Amino acid sequence: MKIRYTALPTDKVRKLLSKGFDANGQLPEKSLSDGNGNECRHCLQEIPLGRPMLILAYRPFSKIQPYAEVGPIFICANQCERYQEIAGTPDLYCNRDMLIRGYDSNDRIIYGTGKVVPMSNIEQEALLLFDKPSLSYVHVRSPTNNCYHFRIDPDLS
Repeated sequence: MKIRYTALPTDKVRKLLSKGFDANGQLPEKSLSDGNGNECRHCLQEIPLGRPMLILAYRPFSKIQPYAEVGPIFICANQCERYQEIAGTPDLYCNRDMLIRGYDSNDRIIYGTGKVVPMSNIEQEALLLFDKPSLSYVHVRSPTNNCYHFRIDPDLS
């Protein structure tokens, strides 16, 4: 099995950029990047120092339910190219640890799947999780703040 790293969909990002409301029903906040950990969840790149960005509440689930966490994310305030899923592990994340957590097709956490792993091991760790028959996808989150970064899906191509 192969995996793919899935960034925020372009249609959702464009909606947010054109005065769309976030998961809390608010307009995203406009800010300037301080160049220190402001990763865009669409291009999966660091937003350069001084560049405009949006800060917003994001729920990476299609429905509101008990496991549908909402948290802050950053996106480039100017249109950027979506991370190409075929590109492998996003470079920005290569030298850090991240929290991974598996979910089933009903967007429920599969207990026992959450752990902090170095990005250098993320592919092998994700593949081990996908051995669980009920696992549909994996979230990659900040290990310290639990912020959503991107998703790992099985590559069915």
